[in-house]
Amino acid sequence: MNDEDEQEDKKNEAPLGKDAEANLFKSRSIFIYGGITQELAQKVCSQLVALSSASDDDIRIYVNSPGGHVESGDSIHDMIKFIKPKVWIIGTGWVASAGALIYVSVPKERRICLPNTRFLLHQPSGGTRGMASDIEIQAREIIKMNERLNRIFSEATGQPIEKIAKDTDRDYWLSAEEAKAYGLVSRIVTSQAEI
Repeated sequence: MNDEDEQEDKKNEAPLGKDAEANLFKSRSIFIYGGITQELAQKVCSQLVALSSASDDDIRIYVNSPGGHVESGDSIHDMIKFIKPKVWIIGTGWVASAGALIYVSVPKERRICLPNTRFLLHQPSGGTRGMASDIEIQAREIIKMNERLNRIFSEATGQPIEKIAKDTDRDYWLSAEEAKAYGLVSRIVTSQAEI
């Protein structure tokens, strides 16, 4: 995702009214829609801390994201694990890249999705310019990040790390049913009553 895409996402964001935000807070629901950015990470982490302070009741996070900034995804992933309340994650639309990293932050039994959700796992990418030594440093960091993400997805799915590495060598798309068989998803649901 590039800066132009992020600017377009911001233009298309419709602000929620205060009543809608209050109702979402009461229902303990958070929406992660669009690209994963520092701004989104700050907002989601703040919401998680606020909901955690309000009560220990479960929190629901709905994810529909093309991915984005890996470190911003790391921040949300870690905060979900850090807070006391149990978090349920519901995939809808597409759950891709850094969005998938956030998705696997909870135990498998609390990872569900809607029937038409698609998942994308792949290697992290980065763009860098500058001196050859700086480019070499960035390349090493991307390789380390890729190894770390492979470990996270291996632990989350039960797939051997070698399979994760092979599958994510290129874009690896999964339907909801395929994601369930792969170990990303525990259940596919069609209504809130099933959660």
